Amino acid sequence: LRADLELGVSFSDPVQSHLGDSSVPVSWPTRPQHELPQHLLELLRRTAIHGESNSVLIVGPRGAGKTTLLQCVLRDLQKEEKVQKNLLQVHLNGLLQTDDRIALKEITRQLHLENVVGDKVFGSFAENLAFLLEALKKGNRSSSCPVLFVLDEFDLFAHHKNQTLLYNLFDVSQSAQAPIAVVGVTCRLDVLELLEKRVKSRFSHRQIHLLSSLNFTQYLERVWTQLSLPDSFPDKKFAQEWNAGVKTLCEDKSVEEVLQRHFNSSKDFRSLHMLLMLCLSRVSVAKPTIKPADLLEASRMCFADATANMLHGLSILELCLVIAMKHLNDVYEGEPFNLQMVHNEFKKFLHRKSNSMYNFEQPVVMKAFEHLQQLELIRPVDGSSAKVQREYQLMRLTLDHSQIMEALQKYPQCPTDIKQWAMSAFG
Repeated sequence: LRADLELGVSFSDPVQSHLGDSSVPVSWPTRPQHELPQHLLELLRRTAIHGESNSVLIVGPRGAGKTTLLQCVLRDLQKEEKVQKNLLQVHLNGLLQTDDRIALKEITRQLHLENVVGDKVFGSFAENLAFLLEALKKGNRSSSCPVLFVLDEFDLFAHHKNQTLLYNLFDVSQSAQAPIAVVGVTCRLDVLELLEKRVKSRFSHRQIHLLSSLNFTQYLERVWTQLSLPDSFPDKKFAQEWNAGVKTLCEDKSVEEVLQRHFNSSKDFRSLHMLLMLCLSRVSVAKPTIKPADLLEASRMCFADATANMLHGLSILELCLVIAMKHLNDVYEGEPFNLQMVHNEFKKFLHRKSNSMYNFEQPVVMKAFEHLQQLELIRPVDGSSAKVQREYQLMRLTLDHSQIMEALQKYPQCPTDIKQWAMSAFG
């Protein structure tokens, strides 16, 4: 088992051992990596060709290869003639289909059934889904086209009201109303704990686990592979010079430190590709190779603090309110604050100044405060009553001291007195 886990892959498929009236789920042993695509392929083939409904979850951290595994299996599946004619695919994403109404419209669109649904009004989600699947039946109404539902970011669908979408999909797959396969893709290892009891009881509990076992040496090899030009490249001389430059780059100590930092923060190949793309964008005719300085600059851009960068676009009033919040955090050791406290702190700063260039009316200050909340630079304290007046609603600052001070240094034409106020120990 330990050897299989080191491969970073496991596959559990409950088998029911019937003993009298009771059944005990038994898990299959962990399967090696090379067998995984075959098991998933066979599962989906049974749906596509034999009309057998199935459900399965692919679980693993980001960048472990969940989507790649599914795409490879679907590519192999589409090579079979029977599958090409029969199988319909519906791809949903929890980040895009944020509620069941949107998901149902997307299912209708991908199945090309807009004309069939028309202006019909349905009482429930279940009736609508049943009608869509009924519409896929062949002319003799004896058999229906098999449908593959791929739910990316599966855990987000569990947050939908009553988990209606998941319940109905799993219910159809269990009750043999129509041949469907439901494949969920998620990075949440505890995803089953998010499911309601009625949903969990209809799920087959098949799970494929992919665990990232990448080490730094393999990560460096991936960098070399991604940047190198193939032997089939038309300009042989340029390809040799380019590949020699890439080899020199990968052997540079400063580059290795940058890549080590990226490896420690995320083993996701998407973030690596973004880093390398930023490097390649700096290549030109005048500078036809990637230098270590290019990688360092690309790394700095990748690790740029997006929240702190938002401070550069704030107005002077909003910046002053953020500084007032910082002082309140320092004085009251992180306790929540409200608009009235922030405004009072700002007034203290104004009283120490001889000119009145920063005097603003209360409604203007409130509007600036609300804008900071919209930007999520401040957030309401959990459990705060909605009936409380806006001036007295408790808030917390989502920025820390270093982010504010760094943003002030880069703020375009920031007044000196505001910088001094931010740096002073006393508000």
